[in-house]
Amino acid sequence: MTIQPAKLSDPAVRAFVNAVNSHDREGFMSLLTPGATMSDDGSDRDLAEWIDREIFSSNGHMDVDNESRGGRDLIARYRNDAWGEMRTKWHFEVEDDGRISRFETGQA
Repeated sequence: MTIQPAKLSDPAVRAFVNAVNSHDREGFMSLLTPGATMSDDGSDRDLAEWIDREIFSSNGHMDVDNESRGGRDLIARYRNDAWGEMRTKWHFEVEDDGRISRFETGQA
């Protein structure tokens, strides 16, 4: 059963999912700390290149099925025009100022 983005527990993660789903690149970037990092399937990636390819130029979309760790770990069905839909896991590190310093994703 999908969790509506507005019901996600962590405000930063909620905003992240909303930015992805609404294709709001500027809003997405405002959620990240300077120097934020990410990994995909266990390998660190260039953040700007990855989000352009996997989210914004390919119509990325997240349907969250489960959350844990106060909403900072998600299981979601992620889809984009490049890969179709897949079951994914997401882990977020959120700083005291409410911005995301790192996210990790990969197939679940």
